[in-house]
Amino acid sequence: MSQELVSVIMPTYNAGKYLSDSIDSILAQTYGNWELVISDDGSTDPATISTLKAYAAKDPRIKVVFLEGNNGPGYARNQSIERAQGRYIAFCDSDDRWFPEKLERQIAFMTEKDCALSCTSYIICDGNDQETGIMIAPRRISFNMLKRDNKVGCLTAIYDTRKLGRKFYMPLLRKRQDWALFLSIIKQCRMAYAITEPLAYYRHHSHSVSSNKLSLIKYNVKVYESILGYSKPRAYFNFFCFFLPTYYAKILKRNRDSKSYLRSK
Repeated sequence: MSQELVSVIMPTYNAGKYLSDSIDSILAQTYGNWELVISDDGSTDPATISTLKAYAAKDPRIKVVFLEGNNGPGYARNQSIERAQGRYIAFCDSDDRWFPEKLERQIAFMTEKDCALSCTSYIICDGNDQETGIMIAPRRISFNMLKRDNKVGCLTAIYDTRKLGRKFYMPLLRKRQDWALFLSIIKQCRMAYAITEPLAYYRHHSHSVSSNKLSLIKYNVKVYESILGYSKPRAYFNFFCFFLPTYYAKILKRNRDSKSYLRSK
């Protein structure tokens, strides 16, 4: 059976020592028909630039463009989505990693479920690759669920442009643009499905864009305003009355699941 092309979207910016591990995890995929579309967002680190050039020379499936200036990960991802040739759009950041069987299992899963958007659970690790927890995705994610809090791990998400009829792009927010993207997609397809087994590693470190939760309040509210069309009072009402309780419930569940997972290791 022929494999449909999967376009893996990767933004980079001074990615440092983790970049090779991320790209190697794509090269190790048991699903062979992919392209890795990298947009470097104005890196000033010579090691990042030389690493990208070396991998692009090594494998024609790795396609790198060096952008002018630093415009943020949403902009860089959109530049990659614009160049993507695949039916499927997948995401992997330059400090995250995939299990070798991720694409093979997830594309088969999407075919079986006949769905346009899917994700998986993922393992959380620190900067030294020490596993610190797990995030288990719900089996089904409805639009109403996603409005309350993002349930889709960006590093695991894949959407099908053939089913949706077009490519979807990230709004140019500095943060929370992935949640905004998935809200836009699920407004159309109404339901996303997840593989509850982990198929990726998310690297959590103190300088990640999403690490400062207090600074994300205005971006959460901005998503309600710009994507769902809420007025500012309604956006703040939904944030404090629905988003925050759901978010903290998710964190409590993640902590319980993580303790159970780490005990079983």
